[in-house]
Parts: sequence; C-alpha cells; structure tokens
Amino acid sequence: MLSKRIIPCLDVKDGRTVKGVNFVDLRDAGDPVELAWNYSQQGADELVFLDITATVERRKTMVELVKAVARQINIPFTIGGGINEIADADALLNAGADKISINSAAVRNPALIDELAKAFGVQFVIVAVDTRVIAGKNIVHLNGGRLPTEKQTIDWILEAESRGAGEILLTSMDHDGTKAGFDNRFLKQVNKAVNIPVIASGGAGSVQHFVDVFEQTGVDAALAASVFHYGEILIPDLKNALKQHSIEVREVKYY
Repeated sequence: MLSKRIIPCLDVKDGRTVKGVNFVDLRDAGDPVELAWNYSQQGADELVFLDITATVERRKTMVELVKAVARQINIPFTIGGGINEIADADALLNAGADKISINSAAVRNPALIDELAKAFGVQFVIVAVDTRVIAGKNIVHLNGGRLPTEKQTIDWILEAESRGAGEILLTSMDHDGTKAGFDNRFLKQVNKAVNIPVIASGGAGSVQHFVDVFEQTGVDAALAASVFHYGEILIPDLKNALKQHSIEVREVKYY
C-alpha cells in the first residue's frame, strides 16, 4: 500500500504566506521560503504553493519564489496560480518546481489539461478544484472561490481525469479554514469515482481530522495550512499518530 502523504499548503499573496477562513479574511502567516524549509525539516512529504491572487490580478506565478524554494528544500513541491499556457508551466518547471497546479484556467480552457499532460506527462499536472455546495449540489468555483460556475464538481473532476490530470486537489470551500474537519462524505465519493490520486483540502483542525479523512475516504494525501503555519500540529506528531492508527506514512527524516 502506498504511504499517505502530508502536504502543507502555502497560500502566497504579495510574496507572503497568508491564511483565511472560507477563502476570505486573510492574515499573514510568514515568509514562504522559511516555512518551506521548516516543513522539509519536519518531515512533510510535499508542499503546495498557491499564488492565490494571480488569476484575479492577471499576474504570472512567481518564478523567483520557485527558484528560492528549490534552493532550500529537497522534497517535491507544486506551484499554482496564473498558469494559462505551456510557457507558464515550462518556466516553473525550469525554475525547480516538481508539479504545477491549474484551476480556473483549466475550467475556462479544458484543453489546457491535455496540452500540459502531453508536454510534460500526467505526473506533472495537478488539477485543483474549489467546490462549494449550492442548492444541495457541489459546484465548481473559480478565481479563488469568488465565481461559481454551472459545472457540477464530480462531472468536472471526471473530465479532468479523462484529459490527463495526474492528481486532483479538492478543496471544500465550506470547510476551508473552519478547522471543523474535512468534507469526508464528498471526498469518499470523489475518490471512488476516479483512478488518480486525490488530495483532500479544507477543514483540518486536529490530528483526528487527518485520521478520519484517511480512514473514511481512502484519499492519497491530506493538505492543510493554518494548523501547520501556526504550530498547532507538528508533522512528526501527526505522522506518529497516524501510524498508531495503522495508517501507512513515510518516516520522518531529519536533515
């Protein structure tokens, strides 16, 4: 059985790590390069950096940040935000990123998934999906959760997989930042529907929430932000707790 992955997520705005609740009320959480180094020391399996205003402000993702992070850490990391074409992804890969994450651009131009998968391989392409329940249905949202679409989330995820997405990063906006637990019911539904890894995001507030998401949904990875940024959960403690619940995780290696 593959080890479950623990992935800190760093939402970046104007060169700083920020965190909010339900995608709003952002507050500073520190320097992204320093946090990245700290997480690599703690035993994080991967990192995700999201330039959360790149799409809205029509900016390109920060290549210089990628270079700085790549110099500091030796674990895989993904970067997303403002990636609209092959050239954007190519620049990030050359700067040191291991994977790229696309969200709004993929919904607006689904063929972008095909193009990226063909150019770089499916293992390079993560499709991030922000979902919120509207009238009892999970609906895809764009632009950092600001803009609802007409797409039902499960339908879009299945299309993304068919086009060459290597992983799905699924964020429940209703749970995000609340620390009330992951959306396990929907995550289980999605994980059963696809044949690619699913990363759970949105709602982590305790070690038990990580135990629950792995035991109840079967997802491959769990992502969180504020509980890691503010030291509420330390990754070595989390991994030890998961092991005690017979959940396979990679050993913590100190560098």
